[in-house]
Amino acid sequence: MKKLGLTIFFDSFVLMLLGLIIVMSASSTYSVFKFDSAFYLFNSHLFKVFLGIAAIIAFAFIPYEYYKPLSKHAMIVTTILLIVTLLFAPNIKGAGRWLDIGILTIQPADIAKLVLIIHLSLLLEDKQNVIDNYRHGFLYLFIWIMIISGLILLQPNISSGVMLILISLTLIYAGGAKLKHILFSLLLSGKVIGMAAMLFPHSRSRIFSFIGSVINGGDLNFQVKQALYSLGSGGIFGVGIGNSMQNNLFLPEAYGDFIFAILGEELGLIGSIIVLIAYLVLLVAGIVVAKKAKDRFGQLLAFGITISIVLYAFVNVAVTTGVLPTTGLPLPFISYGGTSLIFLCISVGILINIAFTSHLRQNGVVYVNDMKSGRGIKG
Repeated sequence: MKKLGLTIFFDSFVLMLLGLIIVMSASSTYSVFKFDSAFYLFNSHLFKVFLGIAAIIAFAFIPYEYYKPLSKHAMIVTTILLIVTLLFAPNIKGAGRWLDIGILTIQPADIAKLVLIIHLSLLLEDKQNVIDNYRHGFLYLFIWIMIISGLILLQPNISSGVMLILISLTLIYAGGAKLKHILFSLLLSGKVIGMAAMLFPHSRSRIFSFIGSVINGGDLNFQVKQALYSLGSGGIFGVGIGNSMQNNLFLPEAYGDFIFAILGEELGLIGSIIVLIAYLVLLVAGIVVAKKAKDRFGQLLAFGITISIVLYAFVNVAVTTGVLPTTGLPLPFISYGGTSLIFLCISVGILINIAFTSHLRQNGVVYVNDMKSGRGIKG
């Protein structure tokens, strides 16, 4: 288990280093044009990477059982934060998703994802004997999911809301919920998401554009088209770091959600496959950590964190290659980031702590005073 924790750390560390290189390449032209400095966005991202690495190390040494008594309070604070975002966040590109707290701008949806995974893991441990009962077990968890994801959908942040529902229901299924309850909830969620997507012009146009390109052979979304040009230009071995043509403002904000296109252009098919393998390694290591954790809370928390990271990576790559409609989801560890990168690193630190704790317990070392295992704590 100790080796698994180290594997997760170095895998994440290497992906962040690669992200620094690609962000520098993808953002330099835009930084010169917008801020009169080729290093402006790179320096900002570098600072957040340092914060992220510090967060991984710090949270790797905080016993994950400590989150149990804080879980419900964190959920209440997160809900309030999402309501404040909905009411007061400035409208940027048709959505109010960010709050300026002075030293940095935060996106509460990124905070909500981790907090909800922690809370659901606790509730699944607490209600493991009734989770297969829809009214007394499953419904209680699903209400929390719909409150948090609903507030995110209303920002509007359709993609993050959808991802949160998918991750949460996957976690609940792994926690013992019945498949028919999951499918019914997906159907209900799908109706809510569909109405929300049709309500907001930007999401509606993206969906109709994607459907048109699939069914009628219509034109692709501009960003997707440029991303495919970028990936195609890379060939097998790539054009080399810093030699991308698409980062010269052909692909809008290439350092963000579509950074995989620049990565594919500069590192080629081989480099892209290696990056995908790195995510696969993280998936396998995380699942093994979850399987070997000594308590149900640790198992579910490790599983939820792992699935959330890998699912985000899969969806980002699928969007870049035109398989899914355009979303605003970053590529984990690699995209230019703020709150998303910091809380991603916090999640990785927690995952590493679960691995280290299991290793110590296997060797008969009491790592924490169990805090009475947090058992009996209600959501």
